[in-house]
Amino acid sequence: MREVRIGTRGSRLALRQARWVADQLRESGSRTSIRIIRTTGDRAGSAPLAALGQRKGIKGVFTKEIEVALLAREIDVAVHSLKDLPTELDPRLELGCVPRRADPRDALLGRTVAELEAGGRVGTGSLRRAAQIGALLPHITVAQIRGNVDTRIRKLRAGEYDAILLAAAGLERLGLQAEVAEYLGADRMVPAVGQGALGIEIRAGDGRVLEAVAPLHDRAAAAEVTAERSLLRALGGGCDVPLGAHGSAAGDRLTLIAAAAANGGQMVSARGSAPAAEAAGLGTEVALRLRRRGAAFA
Repeated sequence: MREVRIGTRGSRLALRQARWVADQLRESGSRTSIRIIRTTGDRAGSAPLAALGQRKGIKGVFTKEIEVALLAREIDVAVHSLKDLPTELDPRLELGCVPRRADPRDALLGRTVAELEAGGRVGTGSLRRAAQIGALLPHITVAQIRGNVDTRIRKLRAGEYDAILLAAAGLERLGLQAEVAEYLGADRMVPAVGQGALGIEIRAGDGRVLEAVAPLHDRAAAAEVTAERSLLRALGGGCDVPLGAHGSAAGDRLTLIAAAAANGGQMVSARGSAPAAEAAGLGTEVALRLRRRGAAFA
């Protein structure tokens, strides 16, 4: 079989994810190689991601350059953290598969919820996390933080923050579970759309590569993220809006919960359930319920 060339960002986490995909492909009989591609988000330094996307006028600050290489046939597969991938893909590209999902929860490092005192400084670079932790703990101070996982942990240890919020999946993939003070379930903090999942993007109609990645596909994870991304698409939001959505598949049944900021800044929530085969429709329905409760989107 011809080599499957994998494109990825160069962070330690991104490389860990790409190497996992490469290992899975090799187990299925493919030869693989990995190419590191620097993205707009990587070059942005300390700029807040939401402001970066608006200023540059682009979507997918962590994915665009990798997609360009995919379209140019410099790589065959793009490995993304699915939460970074815009809901509207270039029609020349498609999601080849969604592998089994890691832990979708958010994690609090440094201190637990109960240990955070008034004025405690909690670092996050996510509008969603900022809105939800502010609602959960109105007495704390939410502060902007950027950098990869290792950089953020160093800033925490240096005393710049009392606690920071990170995705449990990234910590798990890097073997950093011991850093976690407390996991926040979806009942307290609804995860980002696609959090914990990988998106394996390929060229549309590339049968050879689609066949190669097919063994990695997980139907439950695909149903969950289909509902979440359908909800985000229906709300007209990008990856930088204060929205959380979490699909949970159990057998042939799928449950979706979502939370978003409403006018005035308060959080509103909605949920629904449907057969897993109707994941996209479920996402649209829960989005409508959010809008009816005042979720503020364009």
